[in-house]
Amino acid sequence: MKIASFNVQRFGESKVSKPDVLSTLVKIVSRYDIILILEVVDKSEESVKKLLTKLNNLRFCKTRQIQYKSQLSARLGRSTYKEQFLFLYRDYVELTHSYQYKDNKADNPDVFAREPYILHFKPRNTVLEDIVLIPVHTTPEDSKNELNALHAVSMVVRKKWNTDNIMILGDFNISIRTDKKFHWLIGDDVDTTVITTNDHTYDRIVVYGDVMTDGIEPDSAKPFNFHLFIACTFLLKALEVSDHYPVEVELRRRSPPQEAQK
Repeated sequence: MKIASFNVQRFGESKVSKPDVLSTLVKIVSRYDIILILEVVDKSEESVKKLLTKLNNLRFCKTRQIQYKSQLSARLGRSTYKEQFLFLYRDYVELTHSYQYKDNKADNPDVFAREPYILHFKPRNTVLEDIVLIPVHTTPEDSKNELNALHAVSMVVRKKWNTDNIMILGDFNISIRTDKKFHWLIGDDVDTTVITTNDHTYDRIVVYGDVMTDGIEPDSAKPFNFHLFIACTFLLKALEVSDHYPVEVELRRRSPPQEAQK
């Protein structure tokens, strides 16, 4: 089962109104069982509906009788500029819970520009019984404080849903390490941006604990360099889709039951 995070860079009507861009986005999304889309800025949410409709009309989805579902957060942000977290997932993956983390309370200061919208899934045919996905899109000036606060968010979720199977994914903007129980699957030397004038590692996948780490297919965490694999081979064309690559990871499949010895 493949999971990804993709900062689509101001996803809205201007993106989906371009046929080539929409087609590329659909091809990217269809690679994954669950994908987090960052920077959804369309108030009307019509762009999300168009993407979902185009996705579910793929021959791949129709022949395999797969449909994608969506889960969208509220509009998040401190100013008039707001974003939403969008999760798209195949209908055989069971969504069991959702939780909008809130700060800016007396006992919980306003740390996050966009508070995590957290989903709890039951994946199919993997070694993990469940998985919690915590999305992140930090602001560059507050990245350190926001990432440090994710430890507290993770502990809240552990208690709330009684699970250690936690994955944090998204655009972290900087690199930081805290609790050693968190394992960073995308290395500091990995370029997750499309543009060739930098080699920044902004986009990350982080998991909590040894059970979760053991549930990951070795060497599966990496960026997907879509302009080399999908029909938008020119860099300028790729930048119309996003200035980031998706980052992806695969969960280990559960071994089929052994036949009883005769």
